[in-house]
Amino acid sequence: MKKEHKKEKLRSLIQRYFFITLGATLAAVALELFLIPNSVIDGGIIGISLILNFITGLPFGILILVINLPFLFFGYKHIGKNFFISSTVAIILLAIIEFPLKPVGPFVTDPLLATVFGGLILGTGVGLVIRNGGALDGTEILGILLTRKIPYSVGEFVMFFNIFIFAWAGFVMSWEKAMYSILTYYIASKAIDLVIQGLEDTKAIIIVSDEYEELSDTIHERLGRTVTKLHGKGGFNDNEKDIIYVVVTRLELSKLKQIVRDVDPSAFLTIMNTQETLGATFKSAIH
Repeated sequence: MKKEHKKEKLRSLIQRYFFITLGATLAAVALELFLIPNSVIDGGIIGISLILNFITGLPFGILILVINLPFLFFGYKHIGKNFFISSTVAIILLAIIEFPLKPVGPFVTDPLLATVFGGLILGTGVGLVIRNGGALDGTEILGILLTRKIPYSVGEFVMFFNIFIFAWAGFVMSWEKAMYSILTYYIASKAIDLVIQGLEDTKAIIIVSDEYEELSDTIHERLGRTVTKLHGKGGFNDNEKDIIYVVVTRLELSKLKQIVRDVDPSAFLTIMNTQETLGATFKSAIH
């Protein structure tokens, strides 16, 4: 049993660093073959490194490594050793892989095509690294540390931080390039979300109904989904009742709504987006 556990751990480690390497490679391809030749940047530390590369001519790979070092140090102290190792490996790989791609030249010269496809490839690469426990950008690490002392969320901090980067890009490069860069950042962020959350969009639903028994049976019969019953109490009259909690795919949502309408039109539903759904008991199934 111990031997099997070690094998599983090794397999998991190999898989993690394979995807981190793939993510760093995709990020390097996006930067060197799409974005940098067209003077388009991304947000965060990558954006700062690209602007400094544009101003000073210093190699992008060295800049991103040096600028990220303090953030990696804080990440090690406050997030953990595994994050530090994964992020360091990812950033070093990005710096190494990016260098031999320079002579290859731009893949496209149209700024809009470079923005769209560069953003997609960059976001996919960054998302793969994040999904496997690392980071290519220290901005969010800084956000996590600062938001403990300032009244803003990590997302709000990153957004404010990037506003200054894109404004700087507008003055240094041109406002047209800055606008392309904002579009790149938006596309890349959507690609990152897609990679991290997966292609299967799921919804978590809470149903409050007096017909919870019939609803539970019908959901299981018509959707093939098991439900979890939560014990609750009404806030107005203190009546005790069971509350249904169920997770379905986006494609199954309309069918679930129809089931609820058929069984109890007066039922109260709360539908929530889920970041990720894990567990052997949950599988995608459309009936």
